[in-house]
Amino acid sequence: MPDISTTMLIVLCAAAAAAGWIDAVVGGGGLLLLPALLLGLPNAHPATVLGTNKAVAVVGTTGAAVTYLRKAPVDVKLAFKIGTAAVAGSAGGAALAGGISKDALRPLIMAVLLLVGAFVAFRPAFGTTPSASPVSRQGVLLAIGLAGLGIGFYDGLIGPGTGTFLVLALTALLHLDLVTASATAKIVNVCTNAGALAMFAYQGMVLWQLAALMAVFNLAGSMVGARMALKKGSGFVRGVLLSVVGALVVKLGFEQWG
Repeated sequence: MPDISTTMLIVLCAAAAAAGWIDAVVGGGGLLLLPALLLGLPNAHPATVLGTNKAVAVVGTTGAAVTYLRKAPVDVKLAFKIGTAAVAGSAGGAALAGGISKDALRPLIMAVLLLVGAFVAFRPAFGTTPSASPVSRQGVLLAIGLAGLGIGFYDGLIGPGTGTFLVLALTALLHLDLVTASATAKIVNVCTNAGALAMFAYQGMVLWQLAALMAVFNLAGSMVGARMALKKGSGFVRGVLLSVVGALVVKLGFEQWG
């Protein structure tokens, strides 16, 4: 266990629980968890922070995926096809993550968040109902390439927002409603987290004791979030998505220029 004060340890565990809830509902829990880890581990190498983040996230994401699978109409076979591509993408991204500096993370995350928020805000009907027409082969291949390899690579390289990007990509490419897209994204996200974690672990870039403690809280938050999303539906998911994106843009902007 790294040398962390009791107060900071409580903050990190609370952040892990909140991140699990956010990640289960709309994805993007890393946008809360990663800054918390950067704050709590100021002297750690960025790759160690990213690796510890993955070790926490994979537990909560798995719990959310299991919760969703019990009730949401997920095409598990397709989800695992995308997830297989995501493993390769995330492992490749993680292999290059050692060159990422802390200073580079914040503005990059902000830019991506603004794009996500604008897209969802100006498309009020996006993801409210699933399409009645079957998904084309081209849509499936795009989902495997973009949501699997592309977003998987981003997840291994940086990570925050991966679940949100997966929800948006799967909703757009596979014509899913937001709840089903969130459920599918969780399966894919388990694969991206596992692929990246394997690479970070191989490089010795994981603080396992801290990750194990935080993972308990992340799992609890994620299971509560998944149940709420299933109960309240796509409108609730969309509202949480916009609220999270807006709050985080303000927070990161203040940290960057405040």
